[in-house]
Amino acid sequence: MGCLRLITDLLAGLFKSPAQMQAEILVLRHQLAVLRRAAPTRPRLTAADRLFFVWMLRLFPAIRGTIQIVQPETVLRWHRRGFCAYWCWKSRFVGGRPPIDADLRRLIREMNLANPLWDTSRIHGELLKLGFELAQSRVAKYMVPRGDRPGQSWRTFLRNHTADIAAMDFLVVPTAGFKLLSAWVVLCHDRRQLLSFGVTAHPTAAWVGQQITEAFPRDTAPTFLLRDRDAVYGAELRKRLKTMGMRDRPIAPRSPWQNGYVERLIGSIRRECLDHVLVLGEVHLRRIPAAYVRYYNEARIHLALDKDAPNSRPIQRNGTVNARPILGGLHHQYVRI
Repeated sequence: MGCLRLITDLLAGLFKSPAQMQAEILVLRHQLAVLRRAAPTRPRLTAADRLFFVWMLRLFPAIRGTIQIVQPETVLRWHRRGFCAYWCWKSRFVGGRPPIDADLRRLIREMNLANPLWDTSRIHGELLKLGFELAQSRVAKYMVPRGDRPGQSWRTFLRNHTADIAAMDFLVVPTAGFKLLSAWVVLCHDRRQLLSFGVTAHPTAAWVGQQITEAFPRDTAPTFLLRDRDAVYGAELRKRLKTMGMRDRPIAPRSPWQNGYVERLIGSIRRECLDHVLVLGEVHLRRIPAAYVRYYNEARIHLALDKDAPNSRPIQRNGTVNARPILGGLHHQYVRI
């Protein structure tokens, strides 16, 4: 009804004289001032009212100063909202390729982030093998944008080189007769595997060289061998390492943390075995840790290996759980029978 009244007044105004039009404008402005004094609160406008103000301001920008009941910036804000609503309606989905599921979009992003060296075609091929039928352009649309070529982290870099690193060290074990024996251990960094446990009362470079030869038969020698700066590691040992194709890597003086893996191994041997056994002699020391070495490699779980043993233990789901004592019940291995 209001729009019809507005159109009727507009057509009637075409036949009025300029003086009469100016008089009506003055009367309308005075009435507006009276109404604003009587009702100072903000008026309630309908969608049609907002549309009228927007189009009038768009057609006649010069009338911006004549708008009284609303601020000009409010009218401009209405126009921006209408513009956004128009283009949302204009770009609505009217057909074509259907949108892919949110789970698939999430999978594309996860594959992109987890494999920084994969390009669009590689991820698209993996999705095809998983049974997802979509175009390669759709995969590129949902990939995470990257500026520079991504690189690997330090954790990935070190993990890729642990198979070529081993470490060795000595620990001193007192006997019941107050004699000191030297135990020599070799640890592989890759699976934390205890490769050798030798015992001697008089360690020499020749003895250590023979132990290294037995610990790494044939072509199993690692590329790098970490050690401390003990005087027993002489020129003869370094020559043996070079002959076997290994590179000698001594740590800095008084820096045992640089050989932290084998130092932690020695601590485990003491806490879990030797601190609970009274060593009677050299033969006894060879026999007691032998059982612990088997337990360490085949049964003992490691946090660094995702709670697996160095020699990976299969998961047993069937059978009755049975406990096998190790070192007289100092430790137990649990298996299903």
